[in-house]
Amino acid sequence: MNNKQILEIAMKQSAIDSSCHWQDFKEMENKVVISQKKENARKYLELPFICDLTSYGNNIVASVCEELEEIVTEYINKYAFEHCFETPDLHDLMNRIRPKGYDVCFMAEYSLPDVDVLLEGGLAQRLQKSCPYEMRLLESEDFHELYTDQWGNALCEKRKELDVIAAGAYDKNKLIGLAGASADCESMWQIGIDVLPEYRRRGVAAALTSKLAVEILDRGIVPFYCCAWSNIASIRNAVASGFRPAWVQITVKKLEEIEEFLK
Repeated sequence: MNNKQILEIAMKQSAIDSSCHWQDFKEMENKVVISQKKENARKYLELPFICDLTSYGNNIVASVCEELEEIVTEYINKYAFEHCFETPDLHDLMNRIRPKGYDVCFMAEYSLPDVDVLLEGGLAQRLQKSCPYEMRLLESEDFHELYTDQWGNALCEKRKELDVIAAGAYDKNKLIGLAGASADCESMWQIGIDVLPEYRRRGVAAALTSKLAVEILDRGIVPFYCCAWSNIASIRNAVASGFRPAWVQITVKKLEEIEEFLK
């Protein structure tokens, strides 16, 4: 797969998730669609959306419930699309949907591998050679004892059935870093990474992330990487591992659901 094909696969998956056409993300005008539940959507998504804003850097595709269609249409066409994802403009949307029992909940940035750098440029190979620790590939049957807080980004205990493969770094026989892949949908697997605090800043995270990305690509699947755009350490790791920002997303939830997250 080349970078163009990888981006197209991501857009097509986002189109399934957002109930739109994948080329809608390439248009210069914003698009509002009514969200629907889709069988092939990313498995952790709760569909239909109340309101979800997605941008690949050209426009906004808003996938919404009928109740918020008018409000969201006015909002995304009032401000420059990139400012719709940040304050102070975002407060305009939040102030209008809170009386209806909703608010902004999730804000994330997603990255895709740059195979020209990762593979053709030899980055993955260089990162693995420079890592001072042994690295091993792990399969799902190796995960049983790894569902602990320290590996909570690499593996997800609530969705064990989606954890398919991982790359571990070992200091002798001690696991000191773990990158895990979650089969969130048929065409794309999400990478999460954890490194023990005392082993950070030694190139472990980038070596594991790039190794796992190459393994996923070899299986004909697109790896993707997600983090909050305020998580500078995670963003730096994505870039160091050969990933580049691809799309951003904001998701609205019911106020009572948000309260549960805060407990």
